[in-house]
Amino acid sequence: MTPIPASAATAGLPSGEGPVADGRAVLELHVAELRQLFNSMDPAPFRERDLDPKAQDYIVDWAREVQASRPLALVVRIDSHTATPEAASMLRDAVGEYFRQRALATRRQMRRLLRLGRISLLIGLVFLAIAFFVGEFIAGLFDKERYTRLVQESLVIGGWVALWRPMEIFLYDWWPIREEMRLYERLSRMDVHLVCAGAEGASS
Repeated sequence: MTPIPASAATAGLPSGEGPVADGRAVLELHVAELRQLFNSMDPAPFRERDLDPKAQDYIVDWAREVQASRPLALVVRIDSHTATPEAASMLRDAVGEYFRQRALATRRQMRRLLRLGRISLLIGLVFLAIAFFVGEFIAGLFDKERYTRLVQESLVIGGWVALWRPMEIFLYDWWPIREEMRLYERLSRMDVHLVCAGAEGASS
């Protein structure tokens, strides 16, 4: 796969030129054969096949730089003369399905993370309560000992430390995953066009 330079890839095609108009952000990829876009090790049918890792990373990195409100479009220029309507439809379905599956997988990942956060929060709160009551109990038994205050405060601090993991999840960990999920959802709705590299006639 030979992508065109990023400076050209992120430019929208002017209205009336090429297969894409209406101000969409356009990424153009140039390949010798359509199968170069897909993982050659994936035994699934073409429409269900994963994208090639390098192609996927290139498309995702490009989409991250595009304003979230701007529609996306992918133009694949192919050297061979196989830019038929059937091939274009199959490519569009394959790319859309791939990113839909990635969005669903990321959504499941976020649900698992939030479930872990809720369980961790419950465990942390229970441990904090136990640490507090044990500290109070020790303070009541040995109120005249010098080390009692130290033991009591150490238990309470340990209880607060137990809340570190759920707080990390709810404050920091979940929103990057949500942003990734939204990015894949945008890419699943992306317009996909297939054209011959040597001609402007498009099959889309």
